[in-house]
Amino acid sequence: MTPGMSRRTTIKSALGVTGALTLGVPAISGATAAVNPSDELTLRYQTPAADWERESLPIGSGALGASVFGTLATERLTLNEKTLWTGGPGAAGYDHGNWTQPRPGVLASVQRRLDTEGKLTPEAVVAELGQPKHGFGAYQVLGDLELAVPDAPSAPDGSYRRTLDLASALAAVTYTHQGVAYTREFFASHPGKVIAGRFSADQPGKIGFTLRYTSPRADFTATASGDRLTIRGALQDNGMRFETQIRVRTNGGRVSAGANGTLTVTGANSAWFVLAAGTDYADTYPRYRGADPHRAVTGAVDAAAARTYDALRTGHMNDHGALFGRVSLDIGQQLPDLPTNQLLAQYTGGASAADRALEALFFQYGRYLLIASSRAGSLPANLQGVWNNVTNPPWSADYHVNINLQMNYWLAEVTNLAETTAPYDRYVEAMRAPGRVSAREIFGSAGWVVQNETNPFGFTGVHNWATSFWFPEAAAWLTQQLYDHYRFNGSTDYLRSTAYPVMKEAAEFWLANLRTDPRDGKLVVTPSYSPEHGDFTAGAAMSQQIVHDLFTNTLEAARTLGDTPDFRTRLETALRDLDPGLRIGSWGQLQEWKTDVDSRTDDHRHVSHLYALHPGRQIVAGSTWAEAAKVSLTARGDGGTGWSKAWKINFWSRLRDGDHAHKMLSEQLKSSTLPNLWDTHPPFQIDGNFGATSGVAEMLVQSQHGPIEILPALPASWPNGRVTGLRARGGATLDISWSGGRASRITLRASRTRDLTLRSTLLPGGERTFRATAGRTYEFTP
Repeated sequence: MTPGMSRRTTIKSALGVTGALTLGVPAISGATAAVNPSDELTLRYQTPAADWERESLPIGSGALGASVFGTLATERLTLNEKTLWTGGPGAAGYDHGNWTQPRPGVLASVQRRLDTEGKLTPEAVVAELGQPKHGFGAYQVLGDLELAVPDAPSAPDGSYRRTLDLASALAAVTYTHQGVAYTREFFASHPGKVIAGRFSADQPGKIGFTLRYTSPRADFTATASGDRLTIRGALQDNGMRFETQIRVRTNGGRVSAGANGTLTVTGANSAWFVLAAGTDYADTYPRYRGADPHRAVTGAVDAAAARTYDALRTGHMNDHGALFGRVSLDIGQQLPDLPTNQLLAQYTGGASAADRALEALFFQYGRYLLIASSRAGSLPANLQGVWNNVTNPPWSADYHVNINLQMNYWLAEVTNLAETTAPYDRYVEAMRAPGRVSAREIFGSAGWVVQNETNPFGFTGVHNWATSFWFPEAAAWLTQQLYDHYRFNGSTDYLRSTAYPVMKEAAEFWLANLRTDPRDGKLVVTPSYSPEHGDFTAGAAMSQQIVHDLFTNTLEAARTLGDTPDFRTRLETALRDLDPGLRIGSWGQLQEWKTDVDSRTDDHRHVSHLYALHPGRQIVAGSTWAEAAKVSLTARGDGGTGWSKAWKINFWSRLRDGDHAHKMLSEQLKSSTLPNLWDTHPPFQIDGNFGATSGVAEMLVQSQHGPIEILPALPASWPNGRVTGLRARGGATLDISWSGGRASRITLRASRTRDLTLRSTLLPGGERTFRATAGRTYEFTP
């Protein structure tokens, strides 16, 4: 008996004579073996990147990011440090979005008008409740690292390859010139806190380059000394200090510093650099400033430079692989000998092995991007993850919280990347202090609030873009991910210390701000706006569904933690009196507004009134409400921007329609995906990548209602396959093999001791409940 293995035990009473439940044994390969050779997890191209948005390849450590171009004569890396932001304290007129002058009675006046008039235009409401942004700021590009290579060819030939290996998180460029094979390699190390790159050749003395830093801003000085280049500056807008240091090491040859702020390598066998960067940002209200970054940056770059390149690289690969390697997906893919841009161009959405190769790669790319843009110690992934090449990115590359930030983390728990949510948790917690001020000054109430979009400096108030300035439900929605993290891992310590305080205070806000609707006596959100669509009303469906979700989750948590009976009673009463936001309209649709005004021809990209279906759990598949949701979703059509298509993958998965979910995945790949596989709104917006990966996981495993549902929305185009490492609520990790569209083997590893219910066509009667023990493995076979 192998050490650490349990004796095999068959419990036929649990499953009946046709099924077996095996305890403590390793997973056994299914009918279809996992197919994950390194080339099937690699983006590859035959030419350098000519366009940052469409073609550059992203690497990231959470706090740091870089986009690799692979240009020959001058290699270029666009650099990012996620806290480098204009705006906030120090910027002219920054006010956190709170009203600059008191407006007594104005909110109540809008509510009375809605009671009597039924609706108001966004322009009418923003005139009363909005104000211009002051000092909101924007995410900044850190700059560009340029490495001029004097002996490189002017243009690539047939030997050129540019790749990004998702499994190792290594970007590489290889080419042959005048009989010499050259390799460039780049990675961003989370444990090392640096970006690193190495230039090498298969003949000695062939490596040389001149390294320099450039920036679209003139707010820095660059000084080279020895093997070190130091860039220091302060943003003119808010005075934020930033620093970047680069050190170059060589095997053979020499490094020389130039008076013009350059480092030059000559005659080396190989040469490598490490880059560290930081700012004096701190996530503490109200100053949002900490220590000068010099000491931390110096410490990181010197510690990395003191190691060997191979040691630094191995540490990075081990760290990344420990997360990325948890999940594999085999849907019968076979990668043809094509660069990724051609694979995308030839994609049809059919059932070919090449199409499935792109789908599997796209699924894993979302996981790669989340690891690269969301690690403990920095801000969460923003609208562009961590990657940005300008000083004025679209929508400031900020944190939109009417879906976008939340969508960034839909994949985290189910695809076994729970650690990536740490920055999200900290960011939401940091919003409470400024959010209390906005609740008090705008609403006159307790609790905390944030509106439609925010920044790293506690912008929790309003602005004056009529169709996106008002969304106080955002705070409630943000808490959903925290409670879901608890539902997956079951840690009451986490619930008590991290999730519940944020949830309870958000619930207190809505207990104070719901109003009785004179139409039917129900509690409603007013004024209420279905995101970016229609008029202001009272009790729009999404508003009600979000508050229902918040109250349901908070009440569950309050019971788990034994909070006071008084608070639990208040929640129970509010839930009983709350309009649930679920109504079926005249043509069978789930209504977007409390009044039946939905149009059959409306194809707006937001389908916000289906929140209760996904990411909420108010609607159960097969119910009357689910059928109404399907009517609405069908009417909206299969178009929309990239993130909208991604949301629809999740909607159709929750409706158990795997073929339509797959159709939305194919539509996203065909019309909303760039050659480097970044999602495009347009322009580039990373939430579509994350939402699509979540949607694929939803096709394979669902657990939002308690039972773990196996292959709930498997498309016909994936008849045989295997997935390993997906997570389910309740503390289960799952490996699933299927053949002919039906599960053939399920392996479940339990991290908690509790009753679990499994639903699958593999099981007699389709469902079994059993007592799972933490640390044990359970295997289900025909």
